[in-house]
Amino acid sequence: MQIQSNIRCRWFLGASLFLFTATPSFALFGFGDIVFDPTSYGSLVSQLTTLKTQYTMLKNNIEHFSIKQQWETTLHAMENVNVKSMFGETNGLTTALNNNSPSASSAGWSAATVLVSSDLSSYLSNQTPGNPQMAELAMIEMSDAVSPDCITAVGQYRSSRTLNATAASDLTANELDSSDATNSEVQQLNLLNAAEAQKMAEMQAQGTMQACLASQTAVANMQQRNAAATDLNTAVFVQSQHSTHNMNATSESNTWQAYLP
Repeated sequence: MQIQSNIRCRWFLGASLFLFTATPSFALFGFGDIVFDPTSYGSLVSQLTTLKTQYTMLKNNIEHFSIKQQWETTLHAMENVNVKSMFGETNGLTTALNNNSPSASSAGWSAATVLVSSDLSSYLSNQTPGNPQMAELAMIEMSDAVSPDCITAVGQYRSSRTLNATAASDLTANELDSSDATNSEVQQLNLLNAAEAQKMAEMQAQGTMQACLASQTAVANMQQRNAAATDLNTAVFVQSQHSTHNMNATSESNTWQAYLP
């Protein structure tokens, strides 16, 4: 009996020590190899919650972009211009201003401007560059070169906007589409790239128009500059003539040099 009592005491002490030193894990359903760890379970639940949040975010990014109206813009279409021609004085300009037609631009400009006399070559044959007549001829030649080119650029711009209207409309419709057909992340990035390409084409067209404006401004400046130079040259010439030739009135000894020619 004493031996059995000692054995029971040893088992009791051993079980007590096990309970005090064991981790939170414990067996389930009486099987020693199935262990439940509350700490690990809490960490796993947290990880699953994070993964679910990330999955939901990625799913929304891939499948759906709902707020798209913020991208919407309005394309202002240019109407075709119609240049009146009562007697054929503007033949070709209507076609030139609405289409990409350099020949129509050249013909329209020639019909709408004053022709230079056929005797001009003999009249200016002995002239040197820099005199008023040669400067006027240079301005006319420069204007005849850049003006038809600018008319063609206007026609190209109008024609291109008409041709690009369908592409721009389709791109806008796809960007504002809220269905899954166009709402994957890759599709949206492709649409943004397409929009950038359209913007680049518009910038290049605007650059051509700005170059034409600059060339026309140069012609206008040439005309103003030549007119100002001619006025100064005339004033210098008149003053020189007054100083050289006596303009005295009868019985007068002084030259009147202040009057206007």
